[in-house]
Amino acid sequence: MSKETPMNTHTTVGTHTWTMGTGGRLQPADTRRLLVDVARAHAGNAVGRLTLLTHLNSGRNAYVDPARLIPPNSALTRAATDAATKVLPPPLLNHSYRTYVFGRAIGELEGVDVDVELLFGAALLHDIGLVTATGRDDFTLTSARAALDVAETVGLSTAATDTLQTAITLHHSPRVTLDAGAVAYLLAAGAGADVAGLRTWQLPPSILTATVRDHPRDGFKKYFTQAWATEAARVPQGRARFLRRYGAFSAAIALAPFDE
Repeated sequence: MSKETPMNTHTTVGTHTWTMGTGGRLQPADTRRLLVDVARAHAGNAVGRLTLLTHLNSGRNAYVDPARLIPPNSALTRAATDAATKVLPPPLLNHSYRTYVFGRAIGELEGVDVDVELLFGAALLHDIGLVTATGRDDFTLTSARAALDVAETVGLSTAATDTLQTAITLHHSPRVTLDAGAVAYLLAAGAGADVAGLRTWQLPPSILTATVRDHPRDGFKKYFTQAWATEAARVPQGRARFLRRYGAFSAAIALAPFDE
């Protein structure tokens, strides 16, 4: 595996350090910063959706070699798959696979050098907390603990474990850039594409079609909308509620360019 430089900040909303310290609860200053990110995301989404409607989207002429999207077979990917399969219901498990493929495809199109084992592990484990979290802390902390268990089982380095955990806790912040590291960036991109259709205009239609065929959505929109509402109610100061309130998240899920 290649080496990633983990984020080591206590102030960036969504990092593992921040989420551990706050339980994922936003302060007013955090909310103000995220509002700017949401506004940028809405603007980008509007432009991207317009290109889809007018058939001018870049994905129409893009190509990604499907062989590049096949996850590696390693101790980490096997352990992550095993952990996810034991816990996640089919709608979330298939979402996790699609998140990997879409994130990896965006990385290929942009020439992003990423540790594909860590990206796959993060994708398979990032939503475990949506079905297992209790208490009043952000669900991604539970997902990050599951990732730590997997990391310890396969002997990941401290740096790789930090990268894995921060990618997971950061993934549902409104705007994750490459400054957060390639794994975090592409995990967020892949999840956003599958949940809300963000950046799907960049992806080749053949990739979208094949990925949904291989990992069916099976009522994903309805399932995920309810799961997100449950998380928002459980952590009323968290990012899930923020996105429902300010990000029109339920509408974004419904309007994603997928049938279900």
